[in-house]
Order: sequence, then C-alpha cells, then structure tokens
Amino acid sequence: MQVIDHEDYELYGGRRGCKGEPQVKEELAQKVQEMKVAAAAAASTQMPRRDMVEDRAKSYKERITELEWELEDAWVCQSGNVTRNTKEIKAKEEEALAREAGAYVNAHGDLLAELVKCYPEEDFSWMEDLIPRAKEDNEEEPEREGGNDRTENVPEEHIKKLILFQFQNSTINFCYGKGRKQLETGRQRVMKECHQLLRGGKGEGKYRHGFSSAEIETLGSICETVFPPICIEEKEAQQSKPLQDFFRASGSQNHIPDEIAELLVQRGRRIIELVIIARLVLLILSTRIGTLLLCGSLCLGEKWPYINTFSSMSLGKREKVLQKWFKHRFFTPIRLILIFLKVGCLYVFFSQVDEKGENPAWEAIDYKIKKDKNPVQVPNERPLQEGIIENMLETDSTLVHNLAQKGLKVTKDPGHNLYKINCDVVIVGSGCGGGVAAATLATSGQKVVVLEKGNYFTTNDYSGLEGPSYEQLYESGGILPTVDGKMMILAGSVVGGGSAINWSACIKTPKPVLKEWTENQKLQLFGSSEYLAAMDTVCKRIGVTENCVEEGFQNQVLRKGCQKLGLEINAVPRNSSEKHYCGSCGYGCQQGDKKGTDSTWLVDAVNHSAVILTGCKAERFILEDNKSGSKKKKKCLGVMAKSLNNNIPMRLQIEAKVTISACGSLLTPPLMITSGLKNPNIGRNLRLHPVLMAWGYFPDSNSEFKGKSYEGGIVTSVHHVVSEDSNLRAIIETPQLGPASFASMTPWECGLDIKNRMVRYSRTAHLMTIIRDRGSGQVKVEGRVSYNLDALDRENLKAGLRQSLRILVAAGAVEVGTHRSDGQRIKCEGISDTKLEEFLDTVSPCGGAITPVQDWMIYSSAHQMGSCRMGITENEGAVDENGESWEAEGLFVCDASVLPSAVGVNPMITVQSTAYCLSKRLAKSLRREQYGF
Repeated sequence: MQVIDHEDYELYGGRRGCKGEPQVKEELAQKVQEMKVAAAAAASTQMPRRDMVEDRAKSYKERITELEWELEDAWVCQSGNVTRNTKEIKAKEEEALAREAGAYVNAHGDLLAELVKCYPEEDFSWMEDLIPRAKEDNEEEPEREGGNDRTENVPEEHIKKLILFQFQNSTINFCYGKGRKQLETGRQRVMKECHQLLRGGKGEGKYRHGFSSAEIETLGSICETVFPPICIEEKEAQQSKPLQDFFRASGSQNHIPDEIAELLVQRGRRIIELVIIARLVLLILSTRIGTLLLCGSLCLGEKWPYINTFSSMSLGKREKVLQKWFKHRFFTPIRLILIFLKVGCLYVFFSQVDEKGENPAWEAIDYKIKKDKNPVQVPNERPLQEGIIENMLETDSTLVHNLAQKGLKVTKDPGHNLYKINCDVVIVGSGCGGGVAAATLATSGQKVVVLEKGNYFTTNDYSGLEGPSYEQLYESGGILPTVDGKMMILAGSVVGGGSAINWSACIKTPKPVLKEWTENQKLQLFGSSEYLAAMDTVCKRIGVTENCVEEGFQNQVLRKGCQKLGLEINAVPRNSSEKHYCGSCGYGCQQGDKKGTDSTWLVDAVNHSAVILTGCKAERFILEDNKSGSKKKKKCLGVMAKSLNNNIPMRLQIEAKVTISACGSLLTPPLMITSGLKNPNIGRNLRLHPVLMAWGYFPDSNSEFKGKSYEGGIVTSVHHVVSEDSNLRAIIETPQLGPASFASMTPWECGLDIKNRMVRYSRTAHLMTIIRDRGSGQVKVEGRVSYNLDALDRENLKAGLRQSLRILVAAGAVEVGTHRSDGQRIKCEGISDTKLEEFLDTVSPCGGAITPVQDWMIYSSAHQMGSCRMGITENEGAVDENGESWEAEGLFVCDASVLPSAVGVNPMITVQSTAYCLSKRLAKSLRREQYGF
C-alpha cells in the first residue's frame, strides 16, 4: 500500500476541506485515535515473539492510514447520509460490536475461559453479555472457514489486545458504510497472507554485527566495486526505466554492507577464522599502509598524501584490484574472503525485499513472484495443529500446560533448572527419516515426541521469497560452506526437513547400488523383499506420480537437447500431481501439491497422539553405564534439549525407552560425539553428491521454449551419463535458482559483466551434473564440514559437465558456459563441431578457491549421506543393521547418515524406505518387549 502524506493528498486527486456532520466526524476520528493507541501499545509490548505483535500492529497502522483517507472521501461521498442521528449510529455500532465479538468468541470456543484464567484480575463480563446476542445472529449465517487459524499462532498475552483491535476495526468499517460483509472479506484476505517470518523487509537500526565505521566503509567500497553503478550511454537511453535504474544501482546502497556484516557474524560463528580474516582484511584496507601492501601501485595518487585507502581509490582501480585478487595464486585466504563478500553482496542485493515483498531490480531482470493463491486449491489449514507445540510462541507456564494437554507427563526440577518429560520414543528431527519413524512408531501404539529445531510453516505461510525462505527453512540460512569454501551446502531446517523444501524428485534406489550394499557391505536389508516393499509403500504414501503434463523452461531445454543428440531422456517421478507446475518448491510449496513428511507421515503420527516440539534444539543424549548385562557399555535414557525461545530458560529432559537421532548427516554425528560416543565411523564417510553447473542463454526471440527459468516443475527430466561399458557416471538435471542464488554462483569478471548476465537471468537455463561420489568428507563439529573429491569423481564431473554443454548447444543456446572463475564461455551461433570440441577440451573441474591455482570453481551439494553409516560390525559402521548404536543401547539413527555410501540419485525415496524398515523393526521389537509377541 502506498502511504501518501497529507500535504501531497491533493496531487493524488483527494478532496480536502469538505465538511461532514461534526458529531460523526468527531466520533470517527476518536475511533481512529483509539486504534492508533492500541496498535502502539502492542508494538511496545515486551512479550515472547515480539516480532509477531510488531508485525500485527504494523498492519493495523497501515490500515489506519487507509481508513483516514477513506473517511475523508466518506464525508464527501456520503454527506447526505452522515446527518443521521448520533444515537442511531451508536446503536448500530453496538449491534455490530455484538455480532463481531460474539462470532469471534464462538469461533474460538474456550477463548473466554482462557482469558479469565490468564487475567484473573480483569473483568470480562462485557464479553459474556455479548455472547447470547451473537449466538442468535450466528444461527442465521454460516461460520467462517478457518476462523481460528490466526489466533492459534498468537501468544495468550496478546489475545485480549487483538480482540479489542477487531472490535475497533469493525466499528470503523461499519461507521463509513463498509459493513460486516467487507470486514469478513478483508479478514479472509489477511488469513491468506504469508507468515511474517517469510515476508522479509528490515528496518534500520537493528544491526548487531559490531563492525567499526571504518570496516563498514571499506566493505561498502568493495560492494560498490562488485556491483557498481553503470552510466547508460546515449545510444542505450531507450532502455526502460527499471533497466536504467538497475544499471545505476550500487551494491553499497540499501544497507547492503551492514547486511553482509550481519551474515558474516551470524554464519561465521562455526567458522570463526573466516570472520577473523575478513575483519582483518577490512581493517588493513581502511589504512593507507595496509592498502599499499595489498593493492600495490594501484592505490597511489597524484596528490598528498599520495597513498589512498581502498575506499578512496577510484572505482576503476578498485575493480582492477579485485580482478587481480580473484586470480592470484598465493593470496588465497584473501581470495576466499573476497568470494564470501562477493557472494554476500549479490545475494543480499537480489534477495532483500521491502515491506511489500518487492525488489526494484526484479523488474529489470524479468523476475516475478506469483503472489495470488487460489483458496479452492490451497485450503487454509494446519494439518499438524493438534500435535504441534511451537516453542517460540510459548512461555514456561503455557509450555507445561500444553504438554500435559497432549498427554505427556511433565515434572519440574527447579534444582537443575529443567522440565522432565516422559514418553515412549523421542525422535530428534522431522525430515525424511524422523517423519517416517514418527508415523511408524506412533501408529504401533508408542507415545512419540518429535523435537525439531526449525519452525512449522504450512502452504499458506510460504511467500516464495528467496531470502526470507532460505533464512527460515534452511540450515544456517542457506549459507553453509565447507571449511575451505569449496562446497556450498543446502540442507533443510524446518518441520518436514528436506522433504519440505526439496525439488520433489522421487527416484527409487538404483539396483546396482542395492546390489553393492548387499554384496560388498554385507547388509542384507537392501537385498530383501522387505526393502523393495518399503519403497512401494513410501511412494504410495507420498503420492508419487510418474509423468509431468507441462514442463518448465529448463526441462524443455534439457529434453530438446537430448532428443536432438539422440540421447535417452527420462521423466522424473514426483511426490505431487502430474499437473504440478511450481518453480518455487525450494521455498516451500505454495500450491500445497507437494507431499513432504509435514503433510503425510507427520500427519499420521499426530493422528496417533504424537507430539511435535518446534524451536527446540537437542544438546546431547542422556547416557549412563549399562547394567543390563548387554555388550554395549552405555544405555540411552533420552535427550537433553533447550528451547530456542529465550523466554523459556528451563532445559527439557525428555526421557524415553527409545531415542532416535534423525537430524540428518550434518547434525547427527556432532550430536552423538557431543554425547560422548567414540566410534571412529561417527562423522566420517560423508558423501555429498557434488554438483557443477553449465548454463546456456536462450533469448526471448527463441520462441521454441516457453516460460522463464524460474517457472515450472524444478526436476521433471533426467539424463544419465554412462560410460562405454554402460556404468553410470553422472546424472544431469535442472536446478532451482532464484536471482540471489543465480548471482551468487555466477563468475565475477567485472561490474558491467555481472549486470549484463543478470539482465539475461530469466532466459538462462542451467543444467547440473550430479555424481555418485567416491571421495568423502567428515563432520564432527556442528557447522564445520570438510570434504575431498577423488580422481574418479573429477573424471565423472568432467564427463557430465561436457555432456551438459553439448545438450545446451544442441537445444539452441546462443551462448554457453560454466561457473569457472574466469567466466569460461563460448558463443554458439554458427559454431562448428570442431570448435565446440576444442572448447569442451578446456572444460574440467577445478580446485576450490583456497587452492593455489588461477582458475577455480565453487561446488554445491543438496544431498548429504553416510556420516553414521550402517555396518555389520562396529569397525565397519557407526550403527548396526537395525540402526542401533554399537555403543549405546536404546539409541538409534534413522536418517540419511546411515546409508552405506552415496546413492547417485536424489535420495528421498532411499532415505524414507530405509527409515520405514528400521522403524518397523523397532516397533516390532518394542511390541515384543511390551506384550511378549
């Protein structure tokens, strides 16, 4: 909504100085003022999740502005009606209040009782008086759909304030003729808005990075160099205004340097050396001597003091310095820092949004977010509501109350500052492993508690905004590099885990992989009918379909290129309908079509009395010496956890017969090591399915391919790259790349080049090469991942990357290239086969940024496996064939970390099928212990 100052109102066609009935005007103005006071009170309240109340109060303030202008027009347009008797108006207002209050209370059942309980000193008789009248009115009209969804998310402390807001809002609407019908329509519109955590928009004055003004100034000058303002020449002056504004924009504007500093501090807590080196480089460049040491003669000037600091150098000279550093073989630590700052600058520039969820650069690069949602297709529901407890919305007292309400025994231990919670099974993580295990065990009769570090979002919560979505839905906000910066890792951190944000691909475990695990690793599970049946069960539960009715731009390119080359191209099964045409599932599926664990397995669990605690981070497993006579020295009694809500200082001690770690390959090993387990396989053998990408540009004039790069199903086709002896070397699929991710991955040659590349964003297709890696890494401390490719991995990546380029050329790209640091690319129009092969001979995987080479690449990974692998002995794996720890009785692992090695394809079906088998075995074992059969 555009807010117009009173002084400018006449310019927008408003009417001023018009008089209405004085008493009505005075009364309406008073109502507006009361609403302002109430909104201000909510904004200043210090309560849990203050941001939620601030957000709600802000929306009311915006509504107030709208009302003020509408009242101005109402006094003119309805001047003939405003002479009504004031008493009649008040009577109408009271009637409207009665209707609204009663409907509101009836829709929320025990709301009045809860208010009386929470505020014993308050008098709520006025609400009781309204209820009978409202009940009579409600008999004449149906109850609103989804009427109680909104307040489910609101802290108890604010319910009363929000009721008052509703009363005042209804009164104002009634007074200028809007009536109840429009009020209901407005409320339904608000109900469909995305979650406030996924909206983005950040005001000034909230930065806590601690950088000095000199550091920020230097950082700003680096950002300006990476993404500089470009003057539009006269011959190009006919460009559209959005495009002109885009070229004039700078990476140093809109508090981008402060945002990068925030990112550096927040994401660098686990790689502290990154922060230290970055701040040291910025500090050195803020001095003349330091700039001379790092920049050489380029910092020299013609006037005293002759040596410039980096920020005082001309833009052209700064650009030459950055180009030099990006290619330098020996200053690799500085290069690594510059890469992070370059990625940060471009990521923030293209992902930051205003309060309307918009970014002015998007129009210039032809990027649009589909904001409208069909209420028929997208029901306003929270399928896990009956079993979910969102810690971020709780207090100490409400948490205990809600846990008890959901059938859990809770005792307080003030001496140790903790709550003890008893259950049968506690599961850490709610993704592909944890969700399946929760459903299987809950339906077998066990009382299950699921701990999830992330928050709970539903279809209507998702915004499709890249920046806020990465921040809230991904581990480390979507920015998780290996310690050497060579690999960027994506992993889910939300209820549903990776299944909530993955790209829907549902590929069964390849037969050669199952054979290898059965014969080489001697794991009979993967060669059994039990596992094959589990894959079918999983596919049925998550609604896997085999075909795609309409493919998006990138998959059209992949399919066409393969067809022209005579290569085999296969459809990718998906856990959605065949008509699913969503290009933003990586930010949460706004259509509600994709069936992750949050809408399937976890629903089954909740329907069988499972409880899900969100915003709750596991700290360690509770281990004691095993006195049962078992060979295992330790016994697991549960897990210690903490709420991520600072208003709940008490720790949570969840005691259970069985404890399951299902927090993924990056977090399960650190949790087990922190708990005191020593098996050397824990944290090792990490597989990442390394990815390298090739790109091709298809201008709008190429009408063969419809749509934009960000539209349509993300992965609907796959090409298998095989060797001469028919062994699989790599698979080629298409990725989801929003503008920020696209810019971050794009090689930086100069400021003009990066802007020209971004202008072509919407018609640049990417193909990604994924390999089944033989090399491995390790993760023993949370957030610190190391990884190395082996020689065969590099050869397979090279084969896949070259094949991707051939496919793009065959599909009709006018230019193709890789993400090598020097901007490796070639124009394709009229290119001969000889020229193309000469170019392809130069294409191969490079080392990472820290490697002392001139040209380098950044790899990426969205699949992590094997870091607590299954083995037939404790020397072979961290857990046995049933997923139980070799060291601790009662501690199981049920996620991708138990896989013996890499799968080689999208692993969701493999992870869920493995979890299904392990949890089924566990349920049978628990039933035998409990009932003797």
